[in-house]
Amino acid sequence: MAKIEINKVELVWPGKYNEDGTLKEVPRVSLPFQVIETVNESRATREVAKKPQNISLFDVYEGEEGDTFEEGWKNKLIWGDNLLVMGSLLEKLAGKIDLIYIDPPFATGADFTYTAPIGDSGEKVFKEQSIIEEKAYRDTWGRGLDSYLEMMYDRLVLMSELLGDNGSIYVHLDWHVAHYLKAILDKVFGIDRFRTDIVWRRSLGHHLASGMDTMVDYLLWYSKSESYTYH
Repeated sequence: MAKIEINKVELVWPGKYNEDGTLKEVPRVSLPFQVIETVNESRATREVAKKPQNISLFDVYEGEEGDTFEEGWKNKLIWGDNLLVMGSLLEKLAGKIDLIYIDPPFATGADFTYTAPIGDSGEKVFKEQSIIEEKAYRDTWGRGLDSYLEMMYDRLVLMSELLGDNGSIYVHLDWHVAHYLKAILDKVFGIDRFRTDIVWRRSLGHHLASGMDTMVDYLLWYSKSESYTYH
């Protein structure tokens, strides 16, 4: 591998740089969206939909998806790998997002899948997980921390491109990786764009004989520029 010239403080992990020493490009794949379900079928909604001049936030948009920002991207719940989703959103929404809040995996190594009983008979239904569901419910990574940091870096780069100049991003983390992600966020958004870290108590403390209890999570707040909006 070519020698990498390090002239500033940065967090480096295997896979961050190419063999020739250049920074690896974040994949930007643009894919079409497919509407699976529209949940706005009340009579009142159908009546309002007949009057385009009175369209409200919760009305069905009948035009081509994404045709305009104002009418094509309201109240969308998008299912899929968020790296591919964000890459597909860049064409129309780059620099237009005001607020991003993410609650990513904490790299705890835990598996959050479970089997739920149905009724009183104790019968259980098993469904094979898709690749996306496996990634969504398992906080484990093939190369451990290396692959976790690579996963988060790629997505945070795309989020920075989607965020508008007056926008902010809040990243919810716990003690496992908050210090690593702080370094990555400094790299992506700039250390001078770090506004503050919000510490909140998620549970009461316990009296542990072996050491101190962990009972807080962290929200790291960054802005895209100095002209951010705050209420």
